[in-house]
Amino acid sequence: MKLGAACLISAAYSAVFSAFGQNLPVVASPERPVAGLSYADIVDLADGAPLVANVRIRNIIPLKPDQAGTVRSGRKRLFIEAEVTGLIRGESGIAPTVTYLYDAPLDARGRTPKFKKAQMIVFARPGTRPGEIQLIAPDAQIPATAEELSRVKAVLAALVAPNAPPRILGLGDAFHVAGTIAGEGETQIFLRTENGDPVSLSILRRPGQPPRWAVALGEIVDEAARAPEPGTLLWYRLACALPPALPPASVRALAPADADAARADYALVVDALGPCGRTRTKE
Repeated sequence: MKLGAACLISAAYSAVFSAFGQNLPVVASPERPVAGLSYADIVDLADGAPLVANVRIRNIIPLKPDQAGTVRSGRKRLFIEAEVTGLIRGESGIAPTVTYLYDAPLDARGRTPKFKKAQMIVFARPGTRPGEIQLIAPDAQIPATAEELSRVKAVLAALVAPNAPPRILGLGDAFHVAGTIAGEGETQIFLRTENGDPVSLSILRRPGQPPRWAVALGEIVDEAARAPEPGTLLWYRLACALPPALPPASVRALAPADADAARADYALVVDALGPCGRTRTKE
């Protein structure tokens, strides 16, 4: 083996195995073509990555079984050296050349894909040594096509915007007030958020009109509150975090009829949001 390759493998060994000691995820390839990643998939990756970069793969070294540790059947653990061609996110910057691990799928002949010189987007965290990074999920590397770069940058911009909606942890209390005539009523449901910022759902029913609902990011629900557009960060926060049904704790203080109305109104919101649309398989 050439000296350069031997040095790279030696570096890989110590990097890998410090990661294993911390029970941190090691890179694996996606189970499906990344071209089909949904909006929710991209947000999942971007939201959890303190470091996002565009890289060009320069060198790939397969690790021997005694170096690679435990690898899933049908995979080959690779040590990858890549040139950073653009830092998309990273407060502490990034080295011009990075190294990381990747568990590549094997084809029917037991061979790994040929992606040397390929441009990739990596979603990562800094490693323990200069130039080392660790992907945040097994599939946190995607081809750096123009379309994917645009999507990732748009998501990251939304995540750091001053008015970015907070992460939703669950549902708080629900309240319902029946109107003076049949079919009239209003429900308000408070959400629990990671940073404590107020977020609430309001559902309004009027006889002869379709029900209307809105989400408010603040203490007061005003006329400007609207239902979120699909494929936006606020929609993602709700569609991918809200439970399918209103839990008993949220309606524990309501009369039975009001609790039933609140549950029906919450179901209307969940149906309007639609499915989250995640397609990635987590390992």
